[in-house]
Parts: sequence; C-alpha cells; structure tokens
Amino acid sequence: MTLSEITRPLRPQMEEATKRFEAEMGKIRTGRAQTSLVEDLPVSYYGTQTPIKQMASLTVPEANQILITPWDRQAVGDIEQAIRQANLGVNPSNDGQSIRLVLPALTEERRKELTKQLGTLAETTRVAMRTMRKEAWEEVQEKQKAGELTEDDRYRGEEELNKLIDEFNKKVEELCEAKEKELLSV
Repeated sequence: MTLSEITRPLRPQMEEATKRFEAEMGKIRTGRAQTSLVEDLPVSYYGTQTPIKQMASLTVPEANQILITPWDRQAVGDIEQAIRQANLGVNPSNDGQSIRLVLPALTEERRKELTKQLGTLAETTRVAMRTMRKEAWEEVQEKQKAGELTEDDRYRGEEELNKLIDEFNKKVEELCEAKEKELLSV
C-alpha cells in the first residue's frame, strides 16, 4: 500500500462535505427570495414523499417572493400543507392554481440568529473533515508501524493531510464569510 492510496480518496470526500455545506447554506434565508428555501421540502403526494422541485415549477417573480406552480393542480393543497409544516416563517398564499410565498424582511435579531446557525453549520462541516483527516492519519500510522510505509512517508502523509484540511477549511471559511456578508447586508 502506498501513501497516495490512503490520501487520494480524502479529497473527493472533503469536496462532497463542502458541497453538502453549500447546499445546507443555501437553505438559510437571506433578504432575497431563493427557490432553494423550499425546493427540497418533502410533500406527501399520492402517498409518496416527493420534493417540491419534482412536482412544480419554482420561480422568483420579485425579490421577496417565491411562486410555486404545481404541474398537477390537485397538489396545491398538499404543497401548501408541507410549507406550513416546515415552519419556515412564511405564510403561503394559495390562489387555487399556485402558491405564493412573500418573505418578510429580516429583523436584525433574526439576521444574527441566522449568522449563528451558519456558524454552527460551518463548524459541523469542519468537524466532519477533521474526522476524515484523523481516520486517514491513523491509517498512515498503522501502515508505518506494520512496515508498509517508511517514516519519511509518514511525515509526507502528515504534511499532505494538513495541506488538504487547511485548503478545505479555507473554502468553508470563504463560503461562510460570503453568506454572512449577504445575511448582514440590509
């Protein structure tokens, strides 16, 4: 076994963790309407949990509105019920054909609350990446003790793992700062 066989799979895993962080971050509401706020909400549709994006078109007609137009008009009530149950802090308006969500302006208190939520989400992602790094590092140490890797390989492995974790921590921090700036701008 070589050092690269241990460290190579780590990059895609960390990229996946970063993508998950971005997706979760997109669900945090800023002052502008974004379809990502509701597109993955599960709706009980003919007995099956179906994301809204698979059963309706989602548009943003105005900066503070989301318009949900189901392809099956009978699903309007189900979608409205799912939005109410999701507790998003918005009141859906149903006209029989579509659902309009008017997002209220964020208060300063709510902005700070969302910033804390963002920080928690970022830390969760960092912890997941540190765990990945720790597992790889333990494997490097085991292989070195078993004689499959040299001491130089162990040092090189530690250096590679540290560079990798620093790179992805920086990415998470940049994403977090951008979203925080977006949240706090009025």
